[in-house]
Order: sequence, then C-alpha cells, then structure tokens
Amino acid sequence: MDENGQVLDRVIGWLGQGRRVALATVIGTWGSAPRRPGSLLALCDDSAFVGSVSGGCIEGAVIEEGRGAIAGAAPRVLDFGISDEQAWEVGLACGGEMKVYVERAPRADTLRALMDERPVALVTELATGAHALVGPDRVGGDFSPSPEIVEAARRAISEDRSFIASGALGELFINVFNRPLRMVVVGAVHIAQALAPMAALAGFDVTVVDPRRAFATEGRFPRVTLSHDWPDTALEALAPNSRTAVVTLTHDPKLDDPALAVALKSDAFYIGALGSRRTHAKRAERLADKGFSEDAIARIRSPVGLPLGGRKAAEIAVSILAEVVQVSHARADREPALVVAGAEEAKG
Repeated sequence: MDENGQVLDRVIGWLGQGRRVALATVIGTWGSAPRRPGSLLALCDDSAFVGSVSGGCIEGAVIEEGRGAIAGAAPRVLDFGISDEQAWEVGLACGGEMKVYVERAPRADTLRALMDERPVALVTELATGAHALVGPDRVGGDFSPSPEIVEAARRAISEDRSFIASGALGELFINVFNRPLRMVVVGAVHIAQALAPMAALAGFDVTVVDPRRAFATEGRFPRVTLSHDWPDTALEALAPNSRTAVVTLTHDPKLDDPALAVALKSDAFYIGALGSRRTHAKRAERLADKGFSEDAIARIRSPVGLPLGGRKAAEIAVSILAEVVQVSHARADREPALVVAGAEEAKG
C-alpha cells in the first residue's frame, strides 16, 4: 500500500470509531519542497497523526491548523516558505515554497472510494471544501464539476499528476489516487530476495516470476506475489502498462528473453536486465533475430541499475530500485499547466 493509501486507511479507521479527523494536503510546491502535490497528513482528535506534508519542517504548524479544523474552523490554504536552514534539516540542498490545504476529513464513504475505485481523482473546491469524485467512467460527490474540470481530472489520472485547477467558481485541487506502480521481477534469485521487499517498501506492487518452484517459494519470498508460469505467459497475463517496471535477473536466455520480448511490446516505463555488456550484446543479437528493432532493444537498461559500485546482492538491488525510482520520477515531474474551466460548476 502506498503512503497516501496508508493515511486513508488510518483515517477510515478513526472515522469508524467516531473520532473527528482533519486532513492536510499539499496542493502546490515551488523550488525544492520536500513533498509532492497530493501528499497527505491526517490528525485525529486524540492528537495521533499519520502521513507527512513536509518531512518535518512545517508539520507542527499544520497540525495546529488541523486542530482548528477538527474544532469546526473553515477549510484553509496555508502558504509556507521553507528556509535554507529548515531545508537542510530534512535533507534538501535549498528551500522552497508550499501550499497546504487543511480541512475536516471527507466522509468515510468518499475515502473508501479513493481506496477501492482507483484510478480516481478527488476534486476539492478550495473555498468551500466540497468534494467530487471523477473516475474514468463516472462522476459523483457533493457537486457536479464542469466538463472542463472532468476532462482535466481524467487527464490528471492518465498522467498520474495532482495539481490546482481554475474553475468558474474559484480554484479546485485535483488529487489523483492511482493504483500503485508495479514491478515484475523475472527470476527468484538472490538479488530478487533483496529487491522484492525493498520495492514493496517503496510502494511498488511486486510480482516475482519463476517457473522453477524450488526458487519461487513463500519461504524465500514471504508476503510477495509469486507466479510459476513461464515468463512470457506470466508477462502476458500481467499485461505491463505505463505504470509497470520489468526487471529480469536470471541470466538464462530461456527465461529472460521471453519476458523481455513481451515487455518490449508493452508500454512498461522501465525494462532492465541483469548482465554484463558482453552478455547484453549477445542478448541484443537474439532479440534482433526475433525482429525487434534497434530502438526497441535500446529500451532495455543493461547492465541494470545505477552504477553505484556495489557487488553484494542487496547493493545491486538498491542500484536497481534507485534506477527504477529515478526513471519513474523523470517521466512524472513535468510541470503541469493550470487548467481554466470555462463553464460554471453546478451544485448538486
């Protein structure tokens, strides 16, 4: 479960106990702000809190505002400038600016929809705190967003991007709740034993594929989804898309090549294969013989992982996960434009 999912799960639990809860959401960042738009922090009326909006440097102020929301204060947009000194405390090279929206938590049924109906976007009228839900094929909630805002929310879902939009009745925040990124690891080898739990901790939904049942066991991979199908069959069933990373680790062409052949025909955002440059050159020849173009084969990152210099299994796993995370953010961190909606949102 990703970080926002953990926050929502806790809030749903608190609300089920009859507690009052405030929710804080990062709605805008500039410079080296430590958290991305859409990041959540929730505060319970017993002072317990979960999540983060800043990594620590403004958390105290946000929690104080959250107490006000719990007591009945209207939703507020908070503006923060993070100094260079504060930034150093949370591991940044320099400061930045953040906007944080603080409100009484939405209803439990709204939050459950964010957990159960992913991909879905929560559209919030910042002035009023009214919420609408926009999915690929449905719209619901407290108000009816204009067609322009619905289109913007669906584009935000496809781009996995949360941002402020301008509507006829003022600013809205479109917060995307997507399914977790997936990682498919081919080869239940020693490196995979380190990589799978690391990737899960980073929020990936991990599947390890290996037809060798002696390798792919629950004892070696506790709490990891395992597939004992042949790699091409497994990959076809998993249907890699633009939110999927595929990593092959077996060194065996009989296992790696069929998986890579399926991955190269997909929209997987990352494809990596373990092996030396010489090994990869032979792999590229085999894939070329199967009809793959030079540009297609160039999608494979091999030797897999960032060149950190480590040789232990866990060190190689760190390098692989680091490169996957780097690529995932490189594709996601384009600056979004504000959306201007021409039609007025009609109150439902």
